[in-house]
Amino acid sequence: MFTGIIEAKGTIKSINNKGNDIRLVVSTNSLDMSDVKLGDSIATNGVCLTVVDMSAEYYVADVSKETIKLTGFAHYKAGSVVNLEKAMRADTRFGGHIVSGHVDGVGEVISVTNHTRYVEVWVKAPNDLAKYIAHKGSITVDGVSLTVNEVSGAKFMLWLIPHTLQETTIGGYKSGTAVNLEVDLVARYIERLMLGDSAAEEKSTDMSLAFLAKHGYLK
Repeated sequence: MFTGIIEAKGTIKSINNKGNDIRLVVSTNSLDMSDVKLGDSIATNGVCLTVVDMSAEYYVADVSKETIKLTGFAHYKAGSVVNLEKAMRADTRFGGHIVSGHVDGVGEVISVTNHTRYVEVWVKAPNDLAKYIAHKGSITVDGVSLTVNEVSGAKFMLWLIPHTLQETTIGGYKSGTAVNLEVDLVARYIERLMLGDSAAEEKSTDMSLAFLAKHGYLK
């Protein structure tokens, strides 16, 4: 579990094929690795990865090709800068919101506008995630816990202060940048809860007469 409060920016040293997976080596730069051990989780641009090898200066993680396909990792290469956050501890301050490290989809930055005291960023989310994005709600973008300031269809707007721009990869965003998105976990639970008893029913694509009658299309 994470909070979306970025602790450091890391750099991808290498991405290598390893059987059916990808082996990723990340330079940790200023991230304190003194309390990290093998098997721990580190959110890397919002993707929860398990540490399989490490030193004080880097960590190694295996990433499945499925994860590569479903996240912005498909666009990363050696030298790419990534946001890093170690898994939260029970005795630490909860500064962001509940972040699982399981990316829901890849969005695209469509505009970046500089203002006097902040930068305005508009992001286009996949259409199937639009229902989870609410005005003044929380969203995770490349592992960063952010507040949605405006929504228009599947597009949403963020206001970023100088500190966030400096301490995360968001400062390098431009039109066309692919970003990992994780919607608010609470919204997903509410959606499931609202199904009531029907949540136990298996989804079916069977368009039989019985199916149509059950759902009121036949009398």
